[in-house]
Amino acid sequence: MPLVIKKYSNRRLYDTEESRYITLDELTERIRAGADAKVVDAKTGDDLTQATLTQVILEGPAAKLLPVPLLTQLIRMQDDALGEFFGRYVSATLELYLTAKQGAQAVSPYFPFATMPFSAGNAFARLFNQQPAGWDVAPPPPPPRREPEAGAPSEDFASLRRELDELKRSLEKKPRRR
Repeated sequence: MPLVIKKYSNRRLYDTEESRYITLDELTERIRAGADAKVVDAKTGDDLTQATLTQVILEGPAAKLLPVPLLTQLIRMQDDALGEFFGRYVSATLELYLTAKQGAQAVSPYFPFATMPFSAGNAFARLFNQQPAGWDVAPPPPPPRREPEAGAPSEDFASLRRELDELKRSLEKKPRRR
């Protein structure tokens, strides 16, 4: 059962489970920890989950990964084209990535380099931190092996989110050289 959060007109979020106000960062951490959340307008009961989760993404560090020309093009697209772009292409690309990653992990005992494209996070971390190539950033722990089952894509999304969060935390801990 999802966690129900009431959003007030002043943008405050009220956690109905804990009976207290929470910040957007607290909501983000709970979602990263695996909680499902439903955000509703406190006055009308309208579902605001999609808008709130979009806000979480766009106000977080991941927003810096979106180049300005891409954002400009997305704004210029008509709503139908934008909906098709996100609905079809982004979803399909993420699903393809997760499927490829899962396949690479399945064959990695036999082909150790199969997961190399998915281990690029260390190279990116060194690039963003401007570290010499000899310094290593600790890789995230490998996800537990499991057989695919019904509902696996949502688990894969959660796993991918956790891996991205670990990478972000490792990037934030490293001092930037200028």
